[in-house]
Amino acid sequence: MECVILIGLPGVGKSSLYRDKFAATHVHVSKDLWPNATKREDRQSDLIAESLAAGRSVAVDNTNPTIADRAKLIALARKHHARVIGYFFDVNTRAAVARNAERTGKGKVPNVAIFTTAKRLQPPTMSEGFDELFRVTIAEDRSLKIQQAMA
Repeated sequence: MECVILIGLPGVGKSSLYRDKFAATHVHVSKDLWPNATKREDRQSDLIAESLAAGRSVAVDNTNPTIADRAKLIALARKHHARVIGYFFDVNTRAAVARNAERTGKGKVPNVAIFTTAKRLQPPTMSEGFDELFRVTIAEDRSLKIQQAMA
C-alpha cells in the first residue's frame, strides 16, 4: 500500500500522470474533485485516511508546493503504514504556461495560479520522509519523462 504525492505547478500534467500510471490501482485524491466544497483540506484528509485504512493505495493529485503541505500527507500515510512516493514535476513557469495554453474548458487554469504556486514551490527532498522520489520533466514531444531522483 502506498501514498503517491504529486508535486508541481498547475497545468503541468499531474492529472495526466495519474490517469496514465495510477488510475487502475490508486484512489484519486484531489481537491479539484470538490471545487465548491467547504473544508476541502479536511475532506481530502478523510478520503486518504479512509482509503489507506481499507488497504487501498492513494495518489494525491494537488500542487502540494510546500514542505508543510507535504508533511501533513506524509504523516497521514505513515500513520497507516503506507509507503510514501513523490513525483516532482520539475517544470518552469514558461513550460507550464505553454502546456496550459493547450488546454480547454475546466482543464485550463488561470495563469496567475501557475505564478502564485511557483513563488511557493519548494522542491521535495528525501529527508521529508519519502521512501522514493521521482523527477518528472516534459520531453520535446510533450510527453512526460520520469526518472528516479537522487537520494
